[in-house]
Amino acid sequence: MGKITNEEVLNSITTQFGDKVTVVGEPFGLLTVETTKEQINDLLALLKNSAVLQFIYLTDITATHYPEQELTIGVVYHLHSLVNNVRVRIKVFIDGDNCHIPTATNLWNGANWMERETYDLFGVIFDGHPDLRRILNVDDMTAFPMRKEFPLEDPNRVDKKDYFFGR
Repeated sequence: MGKITNEEVLNSITTQFGDKVTVVGEPFGLLTVETTKEQINDLLALLKNSAVLQFIYLTDITATHYPEQELTIGVVYHLHSLVNNVRVRIKVFIDGDNCHIPTATNLWNGANWMERETYDLFGVIFDGHPDLRRILNVDDMTAFPMRKEFPLEDPNRVDKKDYFFGR
């Protein structure tokens, strides 16, 4: 089994995409790059179909919510090249009010459930997904539970008042 370095992976990406992909860093040796939703399918296809890179295993698709940023939803893809024993993380930031991003089910069948989970918890709509519906919550639920849009505690609770604790 051969092993390629993060620099070689990054060179292959920048040769194809240039400044459309930015390097976020390498925390704990995990190459992390950021791109746009217009480029994500092309980048994923390059990483999977390249004879050198061979990122054939989609480890995870998830999202994060950053309510303080302009682009509030970050969709995160984790890929693993089993042949080269190297991993990569790709981030795409999108608007929380218009959460549309292309599906990855055309590249990996396993993306189906991951995208449904991300839709269910964060409200990210994967355009072109064959069956995008809730997977964990009830169908008529209107909120997305992993978004930081609700107060952590009920402000009407009386058992958490300071005077109960001598303050």
